[in-house]
Amino acid sequence: MRAIWKGAVSFGLVSIAVRLYSATEEKDIRFHQVHREDGGRIKYKRTCSIDGEEVTYDDIAKGYDIGGGEMVILTDEDFADLPLTTSRAIDVLEFVPAEQVDPILYNKAYFLEPDGAATKPYVLLRDALLDSERVAIVKVALRQREQLATLRVREGVLLLNTMLWPDEVRRPDFGFLDEDLKVRPPELAMASSLIDSMTGEFEPDVFTDDYRAALQEVIDAKIEGREVVQPEEVEEAPAAAVDLMAALKASVERARSARGEPAGGRGAGAPTPISSARSAQKKAAEKKTAGAAAKKTAEKKAAPKKTAAKKAAPKKTAAAEKKAAPKKAAAKKTSRKTA
Repeated sequence: MRAIWKGAVSFGLVSIAVRLYSATEEKDIRFHQVHREDGGRIKYKRTCSIDGEEVTYDDIAKGYDIGGGEMVILTDEDFADLPLTTSRAIDVLEFVPAEQVDPILYNKAYFLEPDGAATKPYVLLRDALLDSERVAIVKVALRQREQLATLRVREGVLLLNTMLWPDEVRRPDFGFLDEDLKVRPPELAMASSLIDSMTGEFEPDVFTDDYRAALQEVIDAKIEGREVVQPEEVEEAPAAAVDLMAALKASVERARSARGEPAGGRGAGAPTPISSARSAQKKAAEKKTAGAAAKKTAEKKAAPKKTAAKKAAPKKTAAAEKKAAPKKAAAKKTSRKTA
């Protein structure tokens, strides 16, 4: 067995270190919900009933329904300051006769084992409870809940029985309790005789779960006949990026609403963090998918530029020739005058 809790039994000035173990276990045959056709497991997602989006555990809080469609939401901070007995102590409140505890109050059972050097005081408390024929009424905090419990001895071990609080037990409000029904003495005598004839010693081992045994036989027969389905292992597809963007956009809009800003507060033409991020994703995708095509396109575009540069050269030469022509003409006129 594996200990699920460690603490100490405290009564008076005595403290006994103990480890807690579950004393019971369910033997029900458990099934998984599967697809009839291929045996694949059925999965459920946590979705919000309002926006339909999947919700992570980090975004889940506790809600208390106050009626009329209104809900009070509590967070971990709200629970932090609640009064709760120390989570590592079993505080003994009093000792009472065992018959005074109504069995309907009993809930779950746990074994207590002495921890380390606490064996001597553990045995002392155990023997004292046996001699007094009493049980200890205690308080303990398990799983973030304060519970009432009893300590008694079973097979030489201290047994902790958690209990329901009195207001958790329903009252049998049945109509026949108000009726004045009379039972005749012969009928009562006959019923008592039947009870006497069926009286015996309680031995729980002689009783069996016939349904569970029959169901196990059906399962074993299917296994022996190889009526076994091996579902294919399918890798779960990653969440689409658009879901992340939608969640981010909704978060931005929620933050703006909390600040009293209008929806889309940056204006229709102004870029938002969402649109900028989306554009960046598109650009990155285009760069990855374009690949060699982008290089070829760049080479084709570069070729016309070189041709244009070559064509531009004659234009400059022609312009230079036009400007140079008057100078040559002037030189001819000068030479004639000199002659």
